[in-house]
Amino acid sequence: MTDRPLSALELGATLYLPCTREDLVPVLLGQRRIAGLRSAVLCLEDAVLERDLPVALARLSAFLRALVARQCTPGDPFVFVRPRDASMLDHILHMPGAEQLDGFVLPKAHADTMPAYLALPFVDRHRLMPTLETREACDAHDMRRLRDQLLGVQDRILALRIGGNDLLRSMGLRRAAGRTAYDGPLGQVIGSLVAGFAPWGFALSAPVLEQFADPTLLRAEVARDIEHGLLTKTAIHPDQVAVIQSALAVSAAEFEDARLILADDAPAVFARDGTMCEPATHRAWAELLLDRAAIHGIVGTGSTALRLISGADL
Repeated sequence: MTDRPLSALELGATLYLPCTREDLVPVLLGQRRIAGLRSAVLCLEDAVLERDLPVALARLSAFLRALVARQCTPGDPFVFVRPRDASMLDHILHMPGAEQLDGFVLPKAHADTMPAYLALPFVDRHRLMPTLETREACDAHDMRRLRDQLLGVQDRILALRIGGNDLLRSMGLRRAAGRTAYDGPLGQVIGSLVAGFAPWGFALSAPVLEQFADPTLLRAEVARDIEHGLLTKTAIHPDQVAVIQSALAVSAAEFEDARLILADDAPAVFARDGTMCEPATHRAWAELLLDRAAIHGIVGTGSTALRLISGADL
């Protein structure tokens, strides 16, 4: 919906909104817009009952007409649509105004469903976010098959979204109250997906926390997301947006670590606050952290002096 270049890091908290809502235009584009919202998904899948699809599609069509009729502004969020399947996505792509969308979230993505999606007539600006939410996501072989397919269209893949609730459903489970996604079997699946896709250059998005009234738990979960390299997260309630995006801010100490690691005159290895810093291995982390700081800001103050590490220190 904007002319800005997209990166997964810029998505922040991605708010899901059912397409049955009557207020999509004012909430995303008008006077009722959510402060600071960076990205949104208009959902036609699990959030919409089958009998309500005609209404949902009509409201999506009205939203697209509103996109065409207005001038984009710098504060506009990125907007994506989540269809039910490839057939519905083909229908949406032929709606007037679909070319103004930033892209699409592809549900139930695995190696057997992706070819039908990838054959559709996207425009250049459309970016795709396949959702890993079926039992295939628990199978390393199936995920390798999917990765091989996506490597051929990697420039179009903005991020892979991890569908935590659907993955738990496939196991017959629901997350216990007061627990992060990493405190049960879902944590193992997330780690496996990160290991299976991140080293090949794919960004991944963290699953939703459905306990939207617990900001303390949400902040704790985002901290675990960041440890896994998941620097964007699904939100299901507007109150989660500010919490997620503030938790994505970079600490002043980490910022200083990254700056020193990337310095032209950085030693091969040095210590800060009792921790080894090694530019040869930490450069990618440092570059991403500075990008994150540019988008989500820096919190805290203070830094410590740089000193060289000797062999005895190691």
